[in-house]
Amino acid sequence: MSGGKSGLTHIDPSGTAHMVDVGDKSDTVRVATAEGHVKMAPETLSLIREGNAKKGDVIGTARLAGIMAAKQTSNLIPLCHPLMLTKVSVDITEDPALPGLRITATAKLTGKTGVEMEALTAVSVACLTVYDMAKAADKAMEIGGIRLLAKSGGKSGDFRHPEHSR
Repeated sequence: MSGGKSGLTHIDPSGTAHMVDVGDKSDTVRVATAEGHVKMAPETLSLIREGNAKKGDVIGTARLAGIMAAKQTSNLIPLCHPLMLTKVSVDITEDPALPGLRITATAKLTGKTGVEMEALTAVSVACLTVYDMAKAADKAMEIGGIRLLAKSGGKSGDFRHPEHSR
């Protein structure tokens, strides 16, 4: 176990945080998908759907912000490695049951370390962007449900969230 007593890979045996050395790992295709949502008033969802938010295209801007954020993950999360991502996609869909928007992000690369943090960062920043762009209409919006849905590749193998049915 590389994480010492704790089992955490970013903590050495003395309890000090460090960046994991991935130099000896094999390059594999690694993919991660995360999700989150922004719950809002039905009227706010209508404003977004109709393109009438004061700041402009909420969904398009949030999608772009999520993609840009994934590429900046190592600048935001102290122990993340800078990665050469080969794909980042951000999908934003309306969910009248919330009511609000569901956001899903997928990150991919061929490399020595996983892309879970990039997918989670993309979702988080996309959700924050939705909030920022629509807050003039609805300051009570709620961001939630941010979680890893699935990941593949690497030594630890595949993961699928127990509640994820896709």
